[in-house]
Amino acid sequence: MAAQQGPRARVAGVVGSPIQHSLSPVLHRAAYRALGLHEWSYERLERDAEGLHRLVGELDSDWVGLSVTMPGKQAALELATTATERARTVGAANTLVRSGQGWAADCTDVDGVVGALRAAGGFAGGDSALLLGAGGTALAALAAFAELGISEVTLAVREPTRAGSAVATAERLGLRIRTLRLHETELTSVAGAADVVVSTLPAGALDERAGELTGAGCLLDVVYHPWPTAPARAVTSAGGRLATGLDMLLHQSFGQVEQFTGLPAPREAMRDALYEATGGELPLPLEG
Repeated sequence: MAAQQGPRARVAGVVGSPIQHSLSPVLHRAAYRALGLHEWSYERLERDAEGLHRLVGELDSDWVGLSVTMPGKQAALELATTATERARTVGAANTLVRSGQGWAADCTDVDGVVGALRAAGGFAGGDSALLLGAGGTALAALAAFAELGISEVTLAVREPTRAGSAVATAERLGLRIRTLRLHETELTSVAGAADVVVSTLPAGALDERAGELTGAGCLLDVVYHPWPTAPARAVTSAGGRLATGLDMLLHQSFGQVEQFTGLPAPREAMRDALYEATGGELPLPLEG
């Protein structure tokens, strides 16, 4: 009589460059433990965009999914056999799931922005947003705005001529958008008039102008290291609500786990693991 085989080992991983400091393994490994998927593993893979194309052709059938970070998100969408509407709208994918036809792409970064704003930022609704920056994260934020019911976006960027992708994404989403040159715009009135402010700018970019954001009732600052940022201090000192890139990372990971495993994400276990791994620096609330 043949011996009964145990559960088949499955593998997933996070791909990007640089990748050594990624916190995705903390989240996914905690999820697999909580779900009883003891044969599953989750790895870090150092690859640029070109390397991602080669990688997916080399992975055997034990690999069920990839979390894709910079600089491979656009490449992930290009190599996928199928893609969700939101991934096509954003023009990038942070999630690849093995399917019978190849790889299916999604952009759970949108969930990350929505979840961070609702759970940590306390965002309960509104019509207008101020978006600082026009990179890949900003495109996901635009899709999140549409999901949250926001209809008007002010986009403040260093160089408006380079914001074409953001403007095109907003138009595909049916959002009304106006573009301002960041260094020529006094942000106080713009931030005060917006129902939510999202900054996708790099660490330090707004330090000297953080006081202009004190009128923001809700700020998502995608930077979470080093912490606290100058905008975060300015907004919280004025009584505003705050969400961070760490909240985004947490909330985008839930959808990835569910797509990889086919099971509900163990949200509290994942949150607790991330909280411990980051020294309890941020509260990381979940939606009630």
